[in-house]
Amino acid sequence: MNYQIPDLIRKKRDNNELSDSEINYLVQQYSKGFIPDYQMSAFLMAAYLNGLNDQESTSLTHAMLNSGSILDLTHIPGVKVDKHSTGGVGDKLSLIIAPIVASLGVSVPMVSGRGLGHTGGTLDKLESIPGFNVDLSLQRYVEIVKEHGIVLVGQTIEMAPADKKMYALRDVTATIESIPLIAGSIMSKKLAEGIDALVLDVKYGSGAFMKTQTHAIELAQTLVDIGQSFNKPIIAFITSMETPTGSAIGNWLEVLESIDVLKGNGPSDTIYQSTLLSGAMLYLAGTVTSIEAGIKEAKNAISSGKAFQKFRDIVQAQGGDLKYIDNPNSRGTPKYCYTIASKKQGYITRLDAYQLGTLGVRLGAGRQQKEHIIDPLAGIILEKKLGEYVHKGETLMTLHTNKELDVGELERSACSSIEWGTFQVESQPLISHILDKNGLRVYS
Repeated sequence: MNYQIPDLIRKKRDNNELSDSEINYLVQQYSKGFIPDYQMSAFLMAAYLNGLNDQESTSLTHAMLNSGSILDLTHIPGVKVDKHSTGGVGDKLSLIIAPIVASLGVSVPMVSGRGLGHTGGTLDKLESIPGFNVDLSLQRYVEIVKEHGIVLVGQTIEMAPADKKMYALRDVTATIESIPLIAGSIMSKKLAEGIDALVLDVKYGSGAFMKTQTHAIELAQTLVDIGQSFNKPIIAFITSMETPTGSAIGNWLEVLESIDVLKGNGPSDTIYQSTLLSGAMLYLAGTVTSIEAGIKEAKNAISSGKAFQKFRDIVQAQGGDLKYIDNPNSRGTPKYCYTIASKKQGYITRLDAYQLGTLGVRLGAGRQQKEHIIDPLAGIILEKKLGEYVHKGETLMTLHTNKELDVGELERSACSSIEWGTFQVESQPLISHILDKNGLRVYS
């Protein structure tokens, strides 16, 4: 059945329910190029403002999934598990988790996205490794999974093509922070990968798309429900993104921090989250009897060197130059490195992830418009973290960029991301809840 696109936009604008057939028509026609960006933008904004109910969310996921091919990896032995983050600042966990889990014999076919708004994207980080190819054919995708037990790619043209177009459009139309749109985007990609199980890192706070814990839990529940409708077991963790993950923000800088963690070093928060999520993936794969046992295995994979070797393997398999992995300093530095010194003395009581992510984009680490090209070397190194005591004149952070920018304005932006106190703030749990088929519970 054919529909008039303005009628569908009007229907959702007026907060009326769209049928399965209407949503499928809209998505398929856009995927095939018969609907222009401006009409899909109008629909996305209507959906953002009025929301989609559970049935519409499921219909959207099905429509995006069925706009392309669904991979069949059943001929590869074992449970295939992936991990997905809803996005944050400094979130390089996929680069660490995938090789950890794959080094322990569990296949990780990981399809990731690019940066959205103030957040970074796994593909942009991987492409900061010279030669690394994230655009693989389905045949090559399967070959690499079979040979190495891991692949790190973007969506192929065959895989949920409607979502690929809608994902890029949401980035530049202020329609990112919508639970049904986020859920449909995530699950259409994940279900197309050929995975058997999924671990989700659902973030909330300043640097996340979900600003409150309540909204993060709502998104996690939507994702788990969609997964269960496809008979895919899911574990979701509710994670704070009030402050950036780790110390590095920006693509190559985050690759460097990932290498540090895989070698047994790196920031404690990055190590904690990486080993926890890895442990959950191993548990879903059935190779361990509990998440705690999986965490122990993940730590052993790092200490033994197996995880870093697996990272080298996948970089080489996907065309990356190992010279830059084994000797990261050979990548060079950007034209400008600005040191931001503290003008105050005291404890850092807030280190705002959103403001720092936005600053990173201005430096060149993200996109302000759809067609913008990312500078792989741009970004921020945080020399001080939340809760630390800082003396006047100490370095707070270093800004890396190839742009000639107003230093005074950069300094004001950097300093505005920090709040100060005379006493150290009590640290909040980084991961507050876990959600799976057994329901929601506090994680401890």
